[in-house]
Amino acid sequence: MRMLDLGEIDGPMLIFGGPYSNLHATRALLDQGRRLGIDGKHMVCTGDVVAYCANPAETVQAIRDAGCAVLAGNCERQLASHALDCGCGFAENSTCDRLSAGWFKHADQSVDEAARRWMGTLPDLITFTHSGQRAAVLHGGLSDISRFLWPVSDMSEFQEEVSLIQEVAGRIDLVFSGHSGLTFCRRIGAVDWINAGAIGMPPNDGRPETRFVMLEGGSPTFHRLNYDHAAAQGAMRVAGLAQGYDDALASGYWPSEEVLPPVLRRAACANG
Repeated sequence: MRMLDLGEIDGPMLIFGGPYSNLHATRALLDQGRRLGIDGKHMVCTGDVVAYCANPAETVQAIRDAGCAVLAGNCERQLASHALDCGCGFAENSTCDRLSAGWFKHADQSVDEAARRWMGTLPDLITFTHSGQRAAVLHGGLSDISRFLWPVSDMSEFQEEVSLIQEVAGRIDLVFSGHSGLTFCRRIGAVDWINAGAIGMPPNDGRPETRFVMLEGGSPTFHRLNYDHAAAQGAMRVAGLAQGYDDALASGYWPSEEVLPPVLRRAACANG
């Protein structure tokens, strides 16, 4: 397991996940950071730089040029090893599993060997100290990079991951994660677990804006990211990626909710 300690970081931080090959969202996020006076040394990405959208190579380059700390997502691990699928953890033969074949093939054909070598160097766990609090950053889970943890997951699942983190990194006050694509915060004993969501795909809430996290004074807050989703959608269609995720950029709804716990699906939310 690769670990990276960023040391003590002063000032506001921007933590984000899932650029997902969405170059338009990535540029908007980096522009937002510049407007806020936040440089790459104060940004952390929770992984999956490459996934659903049209511009894998360009998004990788934009993230690398920004100089932010980047964690390995399952997509980076798979591409670095020339694997045949995304390793997302989707149920076999589910809609998400079938759709992933198209976008992963596009990503696999788009990234070069230099990008794959970079992906192969990315850490599995990032730690840093901010405002006296010790933070850890991972993708899905330390037990499984593709582990889906949701706002409604059982407390024991989070406790398992927190224990694993503390075994290798010591005391932790904050955990930032990604993979699931939903922003949320759970209190796990003395630890706050914050999922930073994804900037490349909306969180299945019927709005095209995506999400990221700001960390100031030790307190995380969630923020919406507005970007040119119509242009990102058009780029997907030009690239032949018109399988449903292109529609999601505008509609704000995923093409399939199979990966979600039933209570988080639209029907359940509407009835609730």
